[in-house]
Amino acid sequence: MEKAVLVGLITPDVTQDQASEYLDELAFLAKTSGAVPIRNFIQRLPQPDNKTFIGRGKIEEVKVYVEENAIDVIIFDDDLTPSQIKNIEKCFEGEYKILDRSTLILDIFATRAKTAQARTQVELAQYQYLLPRLTRMWTHLERQKGGIGMRGPGETQIETDRQIIRNKIALLKKKLQKIDKQSSTRRKGREHLIRVALVGYTNAGKSTLMNKLAKSDVFAENKLFATLDTTVRKVVIRNLPFLLTDTVGFIRKLPHQLVESFKSTLDEVREADFMLHLVDISNPNFEDHINVVNKTIAELGVDDKPKLLVFNKIDAYTFLAKEEGDLTPVKKENISLKELKKTWMSKIDGNAIFISALNKTHFDDLKTQMYSRIKKLHEIRYPYNNFLY
Repeated sequence: MEKAVLVGLITPDVTQDQASEYLDELAFLAKTSGAVPIRNFIQRLPQPDNKTFIGRGKIEEVKVYVEENAIDVIIFDDDLTPSQIKNIEKCFEGEYKILDRSTLILDIFATRAKTAQARTQVELAQYQYLLPRLTRMWTHLERQKGGIGMRGPGETQIETDRQIIRNKIALLKKKLQKIDKQSSTRRKGREHLIRVALVGYTNAGKSTLMNKLAKSDVFAENKLFATLDTTVRKVVIRNLPFLLTDTVGFIRKLPHQLVESFKSTLDEVREADFMLHLVDISNPNFEDHINVVNKTIAELGVDDKPKLLVFNKIDAYTFLAKEEGDLTPVKKENISLKELKKTWMSKIDGNAIFISALNKTHFDDLKTQMYSRIKKLHEIRYPYNNFLY
């Protein structure tokens, strides 16, 4: 496994705590892709350096460390411009792989895509990312073969030119349109059932919840983007059938190429009648995750759809109880789940539920909430069939 160092920035818009949290997530991404994060480097700047992102002084510090510790790859937590990548590679004399956050996420998507639609979407995103960086990628890929950040079309397209890449992008878009048309036809065949979409930050437990509700075998793993492919299952609660859809997880700083490529997959969210917004409450940054998902839902134009906030993984929630007489300010890590429910969460009473999908804790409450909401939607759509429920 390749050893990696992670690099982030503290700016007027990003505090030190936030920068550390972002690098923790980057480390999780790196592990998911097959690297071993060894050390974090954080630089404080008014804004990213135009030439080397973190400035020459910090670059030299990183260079000394990677040379002394046999590091293979240097990963930056933000997107790098083609000129920044070129300048950074010059500083490291072309001896190490330089990746940014988008490259890393694209790499993970390349390994996780299974269906024809997901593979086409990822390939399109990779080519769109590659196009403005083509000259740099040629020499970079000639030196480095395999490993994280190098999967996908890059290695097989070293000798292509920009026009061939553009033609490939055009062909992939046409292929996606054909797949989207087929998906749309399949969705029309399911219009007689209420559709429920599982949405949430990546690794919130959506696939696990679907497996428990639908008694299915959707792949679930404690890694980011464990599943990319949209999965639809028929579920029956009491005597009420509906369709449950597992969608790709969201993440902060998601590459815009992926957002564009996966718009068709997110049509399942657009066309859903009801959303279950799943939140990993055991993650210290779960409030930021809620905001990222809400922002993405708003960008899709579906924030007006009815939704239920489901706080998952209560079995993994931990806190450090303060000792008696401790007068230091109470922090998030000192709050119990019972106390947490009395904070801003108390204002959404009736529109939130706390569960453990893994252990099926409070599943009866979840099913009751879902049944009530789906039944109301069914009554509106099929007013003459209500006697069935």
